[in-house]
Amino acid sequence: MDKKKIAVPLVCHGHSRPVVDLFYSPVTLDGFFLISASKDSSPMLRNGETGDWIGTFEGHKGAVWSVCLDTNALRAASGSADFTAKVWNALTGDILHSFEHKHIVRACAFSEDTRLLLTGGREKVLRIYDLNHPEAPLREVDKSPGSVRTVSWMHSDQTLLSSCTDMGGVRLWDVRSGKIVQTLETKSPVTSAEVSQDGRYITTADGATVKFWDAGHFGLVKSYNMPCTVESASLEPKYGNKFIAGGEDMWVRVFDFHTGDETVSIFSP
Repeated sequence: MDKKKIAVPLVCHGHSRPVVDLFYSPVTLDGFFLISASKDSSPMLRNGETGDWIGTFEGHKGAVWSVCLDTNALRAASGSADFTAKVWNALTGDILHSFEHKHIVRACAFSEDTRLLLTGGREKVLRIYDLNHPEAPLREVDKSPGSVRTVSWMHSDQTLLSSCTDMGGVRLWDVRSGKIVQTLETKSPVTSAEVSQDGRYITTADGATVKFWDAGHFGLVKSYNMPCTVESASLEPKYGNKFIAGGEDMWVRVFDFHTGDETVSIFSP
């Protein structure tokens, strides 16, 4: 009788509270990297291929709900329950900018040219900061229909993605008009949404499901049920043949993109 193939975990020190956001960097000259956010207030940077710990960003005073890396993985950004979004030097861990908000920041994203930072949260407002002129007046997009949970840029930097904590669906916004132009419908609120590095897919997590959508025509391509409620999912940037997902059980797991089968778990509590 054939024995069922069992995924063998590669265990290393991880977060002390649930993982709520994951982000793969683009492929750089030094490889690619994985950054994770947790309610323990300390984002962690890791080698994207091995999961090996590189460093921890210290400075937030509340749960960190969102993290991302810029195109060259030289800067990181984070959104926190301490009412701030921070931009970090990803090589040294130093804080470069700290943007004050009036409520919890649940989401942040760099534009593809790394010049802009998009944030959203409990204020139901999408804000755009110019990182070349951080003291300049910021731009605001029309008010979101609900508390913002995720934000992301499409590759044109003219379209934004956002989701809400209290309703299903991912909304696409036209930056020029500030209006919603398309909605990807889901049954549960979407807790993460990102565009793949090659621009082909939008990856979303809602409830215990990870979905992949066509980024050109916005149709559903794949949908996989996960072993637990998932807070975040990200498609591996180098080959696009696997994706990671993390959530309530504090594990980050790797899955085959084509089959949805779990391959390894790369870190745990």
